[in-house]
Amino acid sequence: MAAAPADLIDTLSGISLFADVGAAELNSIAHIVEERRYADGERILRQGISGSAFYLILEGEATIRVSGTDYGTLGRGEFFGEISALLGEPPVADIVAARTLRCAIIPGPAVEPFMLAHPTVMYRMLKAEARKLQRATSWRT
Repeated sequence: MAAAPADLIDTLSGISLFADVGAAELNSIAHIVEERRYADGERILRQGISGSAFYLILEGEATIRVSGTDYGTLGRGEFFGEISALLGEPPVADIVAARTLRCAIIPGPAVEPFMLAHPTVMYRMLKAEARKLQRATSWRT
């Protein structure tokens, strides 16, 4: 396997999802993901439309929009599309680039094999999901 781009490996190594992941595993991950840039205002996911993938923000910021209402932003190291990819269901929100956005993308069908091949990363994703759920339900306490 050829070496992955050093800048992508360096970027991934600086994101908490990949903390303590060794160089060889980071190189492997860098070969799996596709990098893509989105222009300010570009819609990445469309609410109710299929075509899922896991998106990890490497640079920039994205807005979460449901039925035309903004519900927050996502930044470097945060991810989206994972629920849709895992459940095989359409996204429940639009995700729109709030400014130029650079993402690492894993296509929907490759998410499960990726997670099973990288259990430490999967565990960190699970913890991040638990935090999201905790924030979303904190009003109940």
